[in-house]
Amino acid sequence: MSSSPYAFVNNLSLFTKTCGCKKIQSSSSGLGYVVKNPKRNGPLFLIAQTDGATGGDASRGYTRRLSDALRERDIEAKKEREENERREQEKEKARLERERRVQLLKEIPDETQAGTVDEYMYKEGVAEVLDSLDRDLIGLLPVKRRVREIAALLVIDKLRAKIGLDTSVPSLHMCFTGSPGTGKTTVAMRMGQILKKMGYCRQGHLVVATRDDLVGQYVGHTAPKTKEVIKKAMGGVLLIDEAYYLYNAANEKDYGVESIEILLNIMENNREDLVVVLAGYEDKMNKFFSYIPGMKSRIGNHITFPDYEVDELVEIAKLMCKGLLYEIEPAAEEVLREYLRKRMAMPYFSNARTVRNAVDRARMRAAVRIFNEKIASTSDGLVSRRELRILKPEDFVSAKELEARGANAIVE
Repeated sequence: MSSSPYAFVNNLSLFTKTCGCKKIQSSSSGLGYVVKNPKRNGPLFLIAQTDGATGGDASRGYTRRLSDALRERDIEAKKEREENERREQEKEKARLERERRVQLLKEIPDETQAGTVDEYMYKEGVAEVLDSLDRDLIGLLPVKRRVREIAALLVIDKLRAKIGLDTSVPSLHMCFTGSPGTGKTTVAMRMGQILKKMGYCRQGHLVVATRDDLVGQYVGHTAPKTKEVIKKAMGGVLLIDEAYYLYNAANEKDYGVESIEILLNIMENNREDLVVVLAGYEDKMNKFFSYIPGMKSRIGNHITFPDYEVDELVEIAKLMCKGLLYEIEPAAEEVLREYLRKRMAMPYFSNARTVRNAVDRARMRAAVRIFNEKIASTSDGLVSRRELRILKPEDFVSAKELEARGANAIVE
């Protein structure tokens, strides 16, 4: 045998019968086995699987294959050493950074001025966004209060950073629960604007997605779809409406699980560049979180959107009409109020969405009313500016009309 650490044997069956050696490792080339020498401190043997093979210098080919295996092993060992060294360097870097911050904190006098809250609220434009939230959304006082609390945290963090105090990006992922039409999408859009003005989002735009946008129909389809939506939302806010449909408890092989896993990873590792908002009914969202506890732990802000009262819905209608340069006559307001009171007790009621549909229907009926009046033989056909702006009582569906359709009628 060779005096090198490895020796070569061409006849596997003969060698094992003679020496009784046991295989300890397959060679990387797939051509043989490495076995221990029965003699203590003896060489290892590389046994070829070509029993009875003759001709050529077999050991030369095996030596090359074995050297490749040893080289690969050395590379892996080197990678492991480099990874260990990197971890140690990261630990040391973190330790030095902590010491630097502690020293900096000691050197900063308590009287150091970081600026005023108003300066950041107005300079960054946060106050403007909050004011627009008050103007554009009727009611929702608990929601507005929570949005202001988040804005306050971001402003104070900016003040801390200005004088060198330690700050960290808070968990800005959110869960919005409430009925349809309660303003969840609008608030998500405003949050994106606030985060952009405070420097927490690059663009501050809003991307709205549902299960159909994220989950594929066959194996290998879900990951690309989910990643594409996330890519569009990067730098802003991703609102997933009815997020509980991502998980189907009745089907363990449902592709939604893959989408959830991707989202969990993104929410943890990219929280400085993407805010994920999950929205839906409260009871269904709670059940969803019971199945996916890792999702709930990544969400730092849970905001409940209450249903609107009748008077608030009427104010929403007036605000919508104002934006379209319409005006509701006082008598028409009362017709709308009675209609909404009746409509709230029926299926498929959707708060502000129902109001929008009622206003659109009133505009349609007003257009038909004006058209018929002006084509009548007794009319001169002229239409005044006021006529084009006024919505009258007969333009709105009345509670009596709604009742005539039946208690379970699908309206809108």
